[in-house]
Amino acid sequence: MADIKPGWIVVGNDGHRIGEVRDVSQNYILTATGGLASDLYVPATAVANVEHEVIHLSVPQADAGSMGWEQPPRGDDAPVTPDDMDRHRHV
Repeated sequence: MADIKPGWIVVGNDGHRIGEVRDVSQNYILTATGGLASDLYVPATAVANVEHEVIHLSVPQADAGSMGWEQPPRGDDAPVTPDDMDRHRHV
C-alpha cells in the first residue's frame, strides 16, 4: 500500500475502470469515482494486484459501488478531522 500514489487508476477484476486514487492509507485506498457513487474507501483486502500504476481489485466494477465502501472507515485508520484533533489533544 505504501507504494500506491494518488492519480493511479483503480479497475475491477473485469477490467472496467472504477476511478482514480485520491489518497492512500495503511488499510484503504480513497478512490474518486466518475459516477458509481461519491468517493469509495476501498479496503486493502480488496486489492488483488498492482502493476504499472493500475490497482486491480478482486471485485467487478459493477459491484464496487454496492460494497458499502462509500462510508469512511472507523477506528484508527479513519482520516483525522479538526474535531478529532481537539479531542485527542493533551493539555
